[in-house]
Amino acid sequence: MKIIILGAGVIGTTSAWYLSKLGHEVTVVDRQPAPGLETSFANAAQVSPGYSTPWAGPSLPLQAMKWLLQRHHSPLVIRKRFDLAMFRWIEQFLKNCNAHAYDINKSRMLRVAEYSRDCLDALREETGLTYDDRQRGLIQLFRTNKQVDKVQRDMRLLSESHIPHALLTVDQILEHEPGLAHAKHLLKAGLYLPGDESGDAHIFTQRLAKMAEAQGVTFLYNTTIKGMDAAADEIMSVRTSAGHLRADAYVVAMGSYSPLLLKPLGIHLPVYPVKGYSLTLPLTDESHAPTSTVNDETYKVAITRLGNRIRVGGTAELTGYNLRLSPDRRETLELSFSELFGGGDLSAATYWTGLRPNTPDGTPVIGPVSAFRNLWLNTGHGTLGWTMACGSGRLIADLIHGRKTDIPALDLSLSRYD
Repeated sequence: MKIIILGAGVIGTTSAWYLSKLGHEVTVVDRQPAPGLETSFANAAQVSPGYSTPWAGPSLPLQAMKWLLQRHHSPLVIRKRFDLAMFRWIEQFLKNCNAHAYDINKSRMLRVAEYSRDCLDALREETGLTYDDRQRGLIQLFRTNKQVDKVQRDMRLLSESHIPHALLTVDQILEHEPGLAHAKHLLKAGLYLPGDESGDAHIFTQRLAKMAEAQGVTFLYNTTIKGMDAAADEIMSVRTSAGHLRADAYVVAMGSYSPLLLKPLGIHLPVYPVKGYSLTLPLTDESHAPTSTVNDETYKVAITRLGNRIRVGGTAELTGYNLRLSPDRRETLELSFSELFGGGDLSAATYWTGLRPNTPDGTPVIGPVSAFRNLWLNTGHGTLGWTMACGSGRLIADLIHGRKTDIPALDLSLSRYD
């Protein structure tokens, strides 16, 4: 079967790899000059199935109000703008802020994320692929007793999903991350997730794309996707800057831009861009640097070791498709890193922003589109695109190929919003 994948980020590239392995003729189209140059470029670098948690939770509305009233270093910012898509997304998001929805959504996310980690492990073993990766676990750091109390619900769900975890004392945290010793007085406890990993998603995507090309996949870079032509229940072609491209099946993996492509076809995809930021800085002091990856629960910031670099990423901003680098967001990242570690040169840091494609329930949209028999979606992964990439790519490949999937996938499709 001839298949066109729209988007060459980590999701589109892994989809191409697995479809090609099944013998399909695959073409990947992207407006950038190389793979992984948008949201996959400088994310938080965590492969964190154990940390796969919906933002929409019972306590989130009240917490969000407090964050929005917080003048400095708020994990959440909503820029003032009239945006109907944002208002609709927030409405759907709030409908998921209850205990019942939270449990369903988290269990779905954990299912995909755990499967994806297993797929990544198998891919690494099969290919020998490296990407500044480390398999040393993740620690979620708590600075208040309230944060410690709140994590009990997540620990129950982790236990139900048979995911290894442990609540660490401060001294136990320092055994794993000795670079936090000078910040000991700030910490109360930490949730340790030994099965989580880290690595550079951009390096991974570029190297996997080269391997996919060697396997027969065609990548069309510098090619703008303008729209899709449909007749009855079938997609006929993709309109691009290189002309009309035709295939037997089409996979939309364009992250936050997926809804814009699908809207003219009458398809409402509830994905909205949530802007995130990161700093990538050179390591200067091993004794004040992470050995693996940690999450600062107070500022919602992830700090990750990538070889001789450190990645500091996080914050959430609703501002449409605006990619302006905000100075106040950089201050929050620098504050979290400086308070906890400090073993890197912030003056030499590269500052970056990207748009996370978030669904209201936190779960990605993976599967067919009922209105068109040859249209498939693999998008809406939010902050977990890197975590869920290999599993999502394998799932969409199996679904298109007509092969039984390794995990349940029916509740991951767009039809769950009907």
